[in-house]
Amino acid sequence: MIVKTRAVVLRETKFRDQSKICTLFTRDFGRVPVILKGARNPKSRLSGKFSPGSVLDIVLYRKTNREVQLVSDGSVVHSPLATEPNLERFAAMYRMVDLVGHAVDGEEKNLPLFSLLETALEKLYRTERLFELLLAWFLLRFVSLLGFEPSITRCVFSGEEIAPAIRAMNLQELVFVMNPGGIAIPAAATGRTQQERRIPADIFRLLLAIADTPLQQLDSVQADEAQTAMLASMLQEYCALHLERAPRTRNLDVVTQMLSK
Repeated sequence: MIVKTRAVVLRETKFRDQSKICTLFTRDFGRVPVILKGARNPKSRLSGKFSPGSVLDIVLYRKTNREVQLVSDGSVVHSPLATEPNLERFAAMYRMVDLVGHAVDGEEKNLPLFSLLETALEKLYRTERLFELLLAWFLLRFVSLLGFEPSITRCVFSGEEIAPAIRAMNLQELVFVMNPGGIAIPAAATGRTQQERRIPADIFRLLLAIADTPLQQLDSVQADEAQTAMLASMLQEYCALHLERAPRTRNLDVVTQMLSK
């Protein structure tokens, strides 16, 4: 059956002389491993299109009993290669697609997660700054879609509202607790868990800001680079903690049979 869908390239692997195997996260079919025959040939119409982080409209020859699907065509919608090379942009992109690659398994449609990834990548490729801020924005919503949204307005242990407590106690730092996830007042967190990170109160305020700001208004958030990097690193650690990192294998025998036809 020939079907069309939008897809994000999560991974690519060279196969044989000129072919390529890619793992795609598609809007309509979830995670799909595909083979692109001859895609590494510069004369192929697929050449240069299927790189990690690329968003494409693709045509699949899809069979439900086939482990690896065939891609016959693809057109680029958004690409990390469309702008000037930037290591910080690429680093943010790879962190996004890597986490999504570990979160999705099998052909299970997940439109909210796909839409989050697609819109975050589109913004990433169009902006020239604030890459870590965008990454933090993405990570907070990513982990919330997985069902592990951290509590950031009330202490995860006492239930006390964080913002009034900062003013009343003149707190300069708070605690981000990995499990259960969220912000805690230091006095309430004492002796509770070793899975915690001490954070300045300004990091908490930045976390609140990105939680309350829609993507199209993210440029209005005032953020210090060091604090943004600290927040993004903390959120990625929190995401990784709640992801099952089961190894996945490719059925190369199936691919070999397909290429030989």
